[in-house]
Order: sequence, then C-alpha cells, then structure tokens
Amino acid sequence: MVYPPIFTILFSLVLTPFVEAQRYGPLIPEVHPALSGQKCTSLGSCVAQAGKIVLDANRRWYHNFYEGYPACYDGVDWHPEYWPGEQALNEGCYLEGISSYSEFGVTTSGNALRLQFVTSVSQSTNVGSRVYLMADDNTYATFKALAQEITFDVDVSNLPCGIAADVHFAEMAADGGIAESAGWNNAGAKYGTGYCGAQCPRDVLFIQGHPNFNGIGPTPPPPGIGPYGFCCAEMDLWQANSFSTVMAAHSCNLSGRSKCEDDQCGGSASSGIRYNGFCDPDGCDFNPYRMGNPSFYGSGKTIDTTKKFTVVTQFITDNGTPSGSLVEIRRKYIQNGVTISNAHASVQGVDPSIDSITPAYCDQQKTAFGDMTSFQDKGGLNALGDALRRGMVLVLSIYDDRDANMLWLDSQYPPGANSNYAGVIRGTCAITSGVPADVELIYPNSSVMISNIKFGPIGSTV
Repeated sequence: MVYPPIFTILFSLVLTPFVEAQRYGPLIPEVHPALSGQKCTSLGSCVAQAGKIVLDANRRWYHNFYEGYPACYDGVDWHPEYWPGEQALNEGCYLEGISSYSEFGVTTSGNALRLQFVTSVSQSTNVGSRVYLMADDNTYATFKALAQEITFDVDVSNLPCGIAADVHFAEMAADGGIAESAGWNNAGAKYGTGYCGAQCPRDVLFIQGHPNFNGIGPTPPPPGIGPYGFCCAEMDLWQANSFSTVMAAHSCNLSGRSKCEDDQCGGSASSGIRYNGFCDPDGCDFNPYRMGNPSFYGSGKTIDTTKKFTVVTQFITDNGTPSGSLVEIRRKYIQNGVTISNAHASVQGVDPSIDSITPAYCDQQKTAFGDMTSFQDKGGLNALGDALRRGMVLVLSIYDDRDANMLWLDSQYPPGANSNYAGVIRGTCAITSGVPADVELIYPNSSVMISNIKFGPIGSTV
C-alpha cells in the first residue's frame, strides 16, 4: 500500500490562509521560474517547449489591507477585529505572489528543476515544496497520456531515508479551479490553486475557492486537517529516495474533481474509514524491493542511485492509440547509456514474468499481500485510463511524512507487522528512520534534481 505525504508547512506566512476566497493581491508580483521540456512526435523528432512552474497556493502569504498588512490568521486564531462579517472577510484578505522561489528551495536552470528540502526565510523555516508545470502564466500544462510516454532524468543521490521526491499526474483543473469556483477563486493556476489527489487531501487550504474549515475559529496546527478534502484521480509516476522507489496507479469512481467531507474523504492508514472515499488511497503499486528484488534499486545496485538516470513511464492501450482502453503501465530506466527493464516480480502468487502494472498484476499482488482491493473496486485501470484521456497536470515535490515517517516507501510497513509476511518490507531503511523532526534537523540540505522532461507517443522520447 502506498501512503502519500502530508506536507510539512512551518513557514509562518503560510499559516495565514483560511479565508473566504482566494483573491490575489497587488503587493508582490508572481514571477514563475522557467522550466523547459520537449514534445516528441517520433524518435529523434522532439521540439523544445517553453514551460514554467508555479508553487502551490498553500505556501503563500494571505493578509489584510489594514495598516501594516496584518496576517488574516496568525497561526493560532483569527483576528476578529478585521472581520465584522463574511463580506468583509471575503473582500479584505488577499493571496500574494512570490518573486523569489529560491526562498522555498525551488530553483530552475534550462530544463532542470532543483528542490531543496529545508530553507530559511526571514527567521522562518520552509520544509518541502510542491510545484506544478505550466503551459503559460495562467494555465497548467495538461497531459493526455494514453498511448504516450513521459520521460525525465532524476538525481536522488542526496535523498536519505525518510525524505522523498515525487513526480505524479493529478486530474486538476487546467485553470486552477477558477471556472469551478463560481467566483470564489480569481487567483487560479497563476497562484498554484486547485490541488487534488486520490487521497482526497484534507490539508488543502482552499477547495474551489472556499476555506477548508467550519466557521471562523482556531484550526489544527500545520499540516492541518480540515473537514473537507478534494478528490481526483492520480498516477504516481515516481515516488523515491536513494533507497527505494515506487510507481502507483490510483483510481476514482468519479469524473474530474469532487469535494468531500469528513468520513466521505476516507481516513488515515489506521482508520476504519480509510476506504470510504471516492478514490483508491493505496494504489496498485510496483516497488521493486517490495516485489522481491532487493538488489535492483539503490546505491551500487542495478539502478545505481549515486548517479543520474532516466525514468520512462509508458501507458499502453488495447489498440495502441489514445482512443483505446488502458491495459498496462510499463516502466523502464536508462543509465550510462544502457536501457534497463523494470524488475520482475519475485513474490509467491505473482506471475514472475510480470514487470509492469496490469489488471492481472494488481489482482495477484493484492491477494499475495492480503491488501484491500480498493483500486479494483474504484474502477482500476479503466477508471484511471478515463482520467488520463481527459487530461492531467504534472506535480513535482519533495517532502517528509508526518503520518507514517515514509516507512511505506523505504522500510517496514506497517511497522508492527511481521517482517516475514509478503509485502511488509519495502526497503533497507531502519524502522526508526524518517521521523520528520530528525530528518529536518539532520538533512536540511537534501535535494532532488529533475530534468529533461519529454512527452510523446510511445517510443518517441528515448
């Protein structure tokens, strides 16, 4: 089972955002860092694409236009003297731009993106980041991936246990949710709004322009769990550090995006309502170590994580065209000029010829590990394929994990399970590793490099 990060937010300005709308302010200009990629039509025929990135709206400064521009929310409580009524709250609190992304550990150069784990800003600390690829300053880039492949280079040599990089597709609205908000959101993709995911994330501060809280009052400390979540299909192309990696497909029994409330959103790994939501929270996942190949990925292994390598993900349809049905998600790697197929399954009950995500693999793996069949129950590859056909946004991030210490990725999970049981061991990291307070203190300069993003028909990018 794959459990997602709950993003750690310690930057004090980010503790201000629960307001009655997402209105952008005029004080700080938004300057999107450039990040180029390539669009391919056939092997050797790729054209450079001038793209940009934008930081998620959760990270931004929300303030009032009273003298001194006080924060709408100080991290403990609202300032009721500023809010005589909802209309005043709606009209008086603003989301600002970001002119220097490096303060959040986000830098770009040509086709390369670097995300640093911890940065310090004006006596405050920022931990992790999440950015979205843009087609232009007001629109997220949309990928329709059926019968296509996406390729990128990664350097995870500076990512220890408990810290992970993530590259995934999410079925976000290309405009950041402006059209869906009925006037409550005029910030949109330009300011990084509209994030959704298969775990129906409840730490999203605004959903379709409305704040994620019930009434004006104290809320949980960061990362904060509000009463609402925002659900959509998700394809985890790459969740990894230098010790373990996983790709995971997540299905939803909905089209597009949906707001959920409390139990309707599902719950944590230990919750009895985990599988109540619109979407599959676990994913049909392929972690080479978990699938019985401990020598495949890591320092000095088949995929040597001390060096840069290329990750290729292909979305195979039944008729080989974008109009077909998704039947397979295939992974391969390139390192030192050598193409390397994904590891084969080596788990009792799973066909040893399998090295990709297929309906048969998902059925066999869930049975072998005794996992819930939420992925199949929510529509499986057919439902995910429908989302890929509609179009999804590319999300790139670095994070630690306050819910499960990243043990689901790189160690033993659940931590109390018998390590002899199939599927429990996911990597070589200690069961005591990944505590956020520890990794934030010891490894603040951890980072990931993601570069040379290419997209096109299968066989066109490498």
